[in-house]
Amino acid sequence: MADKELEIEEGGKKKSKLMLIIIIAVVVLLGGGAGAYFFLFSGDDSNPTEAEGGAADAVIENVAASSGQALYVAMPRPFTFNAPGVARERIVQIEVQLMVRGAANEDLAKRHIPMIEGALLQVFSASNADDLVTDVGKIELKERATAQVRQVMTELESSPVVEQVLFTGFVIQ
Repeated sequence: MADKELEIEEGGKKKSKLMLIIIIAVVVLLGGGAGAYFFLFSGDDSNPTEAEGGAADAVIENVAASSGQALYVAMPRPFTFNAPGVARERIVQIEVQLMVRGAANEDLAKRHIPMIEGALLQVFSASNADDLVTDVGKIELKERATAQVRQVMTELESSPVVEQVLFTGFVIQ
């Protein structure tokens, strides 16, 4: 009777060892297959146009600009101004970012930040506190700011450069 129990235990140990070996073999094969896949298919695919030098960079930049890659230029500081109202004057603080398309337009916008700040401050200071309390007033202010910035950039660079003025922070007291 003890011999039967001993044989059953040895048979169970053999089956568990066999299963462990099979699992290890499967893991090693899957790992090796995945490694071979990444090694063979994620290699450095060199483009023949890169040998031409700067022409490839110009093509890539034109494709990025025409594909509509949106880039955002943050204004260095928020705009704080007084806005007169019927009941009382209010203090307004607006944080602004400019949406541009392509790296070239981003560089142009960054170059002319002082002019853009001046144009935005002129538009913001002409606003009315009673209008800024409503959503419609905020949308109109954003549209006026966008139009003014586009006009200034067209005068400076012969293209509007900035697609949209975005308010990322808006506080009115």
